Amino acid sequence: MTSKLSQVLAAARAEERAALIGYLPAGFPSVEGGIKAVNALLEGGCDVVEVGLPHSDPVLDGPTIQTADDIALRGGVRITDVLRTVREVAAAHPVAAVLVMTYWNPVDRYGTARFAADLAAAGGAGVILPDLPVEESAEWRKAAAEHGLDTVFVVAPSSQDKRLAEVTAAGSGFVYAAAVMGVTGSRAQVGELAEDLVARTRATTELPVCVGLGVSTGAQAAQVAGFADGVIVGSAFVQRILDAGEDEPAALAAVRALAAELAQGVRSR
Repeated sequence: MTSKLSQVLAAARAEERAALIGYLPAGFPSVEGGIKAVNALLEGGCDVVEVGLPHSDPVLDGPTIQTADDIALRGGVRITDVLRTVREVAAAHPVAAVLVMTYWNPVDRYGTARFAADLAAAGGAGVILPDLPVEESAEWRKAAAEHGLDTVFVVAPSSQDKRLAEVTAAGSGFVYAAAVMGVTGSRAQVGELAEDLVARTRATTELPVCVGLGVSTGAQAAQVAGFADGVIVGSAFVQRILDAGEDEPAALAAVRALAAELAQGVRSR
């Protein structure tokens, strides 16, 4: 049976375009506000959303997402709030795929089988686990498969071809190709780095390869959509909410507008 995530990505491919994947942490700027914000991503044109599970030491995230995680944690966000966010968003947007992006430690503490069961019951489509080594993932992948959840692993430009093959063989849904946009690097250089990673990853798998690299404009989304199956955007959405301060209508409008700009970008390549 084809998974929900695979169906959504296939629908984008049938339109001859890359999918747009948006990320926001649960509980940011509040649990209620976070649910509205994730809904705004989909209203603006995202195909897939990643609901972040805030972590006290988000070592793989930049300062923008760290700030959002800190706000959510100080607000008292819990895993039950993450699952509630997934449940309400999935119910409001049955055509979309709703994922959770999380570090492994919270899942391990919650209980592997319990987390998989509760996420599936909430309508979640899968999990992105950036810090779980493939070699240690068998227990999670078994639980996920039992509940129809996809497991998305992350590859980087530093990954050797042998390692890419190991990672892509274990994952499902799509492969998250992380090519971080450095502050001093030009866009052309970043594009070349990411494009090479996508080509090398595709040589090992038939899974879609989606790229997250600091995209913040429609033009950048169009550039990445030219060589990837999906464009992943997170920090730019978080920044829009931070910029709006306590003005919730302005924050939601800004998120919706950026999603619309990016959605137009992936369709205009």
